[in-house]
Amino acid sequence: MFNKRGAGVIMHISSLPSRYGIGVFDKNCFDFADKLAEMKFSYWQVLPFNPVDAANSPYCSASAFAGNILFIDPMGLVKMGLCTEDEAKTNIYDGTPYTADFDFAKRARLALLKTAFSRIDTELAQKIKDFEAENKWLTNFSYFMAVKEANDFKPWWEWDEDFARFDLFKRRHRHDYAERSAFWKFCQYIFFTQWKEIKEYANSKGIKIIGDMPIYVAMDSVDVWSNLPMFLIDEEKLCPEKVAGVPPDYFSEDGQLWGNPIYNWDYMDKDGYKWWLGRIGNALNVYDVVRIDHFRAFASYWEVPADSETAKTGEWKPGPGMKLFKKVFRKFPDAPIIAEDLGVFGEDVVKLLEDTKFPGMKVVQFGFDPDGDSSHMPHNAQRNSVNYVGTHDNNTILGWLWEASEKERRFALDYVGFEGDNWGDGGYYSKSCRKVIETVWRSASETAIIAFQDMCGFGSDARMNIPGVPEKNWRFRTTTETINSMDAEYFKKINTLFKRA
Repeated sequence: MFNKRGAGVIMHISSLPSRYGIGVFDKNCFDFADKLAEMKFSYWQVLPFNPVDAANSPYCSASAFAGNILFIDPMGLVKMGLCTEDEAKTNIYDGTPYTADFDFAKRARLALLKTAFSRIDTELAQKIKDFEAENKWLTNFSYFMAVKEANDFKPWWEWDEDFARFDLFKRRHRHDYAERSAFWKFCQYIFFTQWKEIKEYANSKGIKIIGDMPIYVAMDSVDVWSNLPMFLIDEEKLCPEKVAGVPPDYFSEDGQLWGNPIYNWDYMDKDGYKWWLGRIGNALNVYDVVRIDHFRAFASYWEVPADSETAKTGEWKPGPGMKLFKKVFRKFPDAPIIAEDLGVFGEDVVKLLEDTKFPGMKVVQFGFDPDGDSSHMPHNAQRNSVNYVGTHDNNTILGWLWEASEKERRFALDYVGFEGDNWGDGGYYSKSCRKVIETVWRSASETAIIAFQDMCGFGSDARMNIPGVPEKNWRFRTTTETINSMDAEYFKKINTLFKRA
């Protein structure tokens, strides 16, 4: 996977152009794959495909396995004969093309999918049954969503006792929800069928898909509801005893209190990490390469009491380490995994990276410290690493330059060899942005990645996410005109020049 130099672009599906409020699995995906191939990129990196939470974050999902049905292309349903073009038009969005409207997409897509489901025939029903047989996670997920829908989408611990407790539900009520759950199975079948076509097309163009796996799952998820012993949960009160987060870091002086339940690693060890093997296997099937978010937690993780107001009060606890990954390698030899190893670091993380031989990450913005010699500086990068101009959590390069201190900015501009006074000029031909990009592209790292926004020289208003800030994230969208206005020849040139084509 990483034995030759290459380069990639971060562009989440929701950010692509479409007529439907957010990007979907339509012609724009195929066109973007064509554009990447034209520029001689090797990778297309996406954010997690899981269903999003109320804040539209794909990192806090109702399922570690299921797909976000908002990405389903309405016209794909028309082509299948499950709805008419007029019915699909109810999903067309008349708002701004530059901001993802998840609320509109949720209302419109769910209604259209209900209509489409009412028209499935026996042949399609059999295909869905076959899909369920191949994806064991789907049965419990479909029940979870069926009961959730019947309870006005309240969190599972607020349901009646017979439903909140999974074993009771299975014994007493699952047959009552067979018809409701069939709808959610249908939605997942459509999602993965549409995605498979796009992935196969991208692969045919020489583009591999880098997917993203959040290390934790949401408390309000089928994974917790149906597997309570796998988590540090008070099974009497149905609430977490400990929750996940990170201590004070680059992004937040109070740390980040994520609130996800913590895994019961001792329990998982006893059953041979069966759930993790299933999860990693599923991800390797959906994507070509898997980036595991917050990989360092496999070495040691920050555990915070559930009643804490900030993440400052947590403590480090040992993760499963190589006990887990020996199982992974036995089942998936040479698994193509990227370890997101950012944040507070320790020798245990270094050792786990050495033992797994997974490439870690470098982010050039983290390296621009005029008083240090950071491992994130391109001159310090080792070959077995993935070097980022910026991630979905970072400011854009132009935004960073504007918000940096004078000392930091001067150091960064000198380091990348920028000369002149117009460092603040953005846009497709931004000289300062190009100097940063070229510095990353020159690095020894086998893989270099850039966010689409940085290809365009956009400012901080185009950033995807601000960690620790719960609102107004994940909304960035672009247009076909913007994609076509990029200087494709420039990226083709640097990919060729720096041997990443």
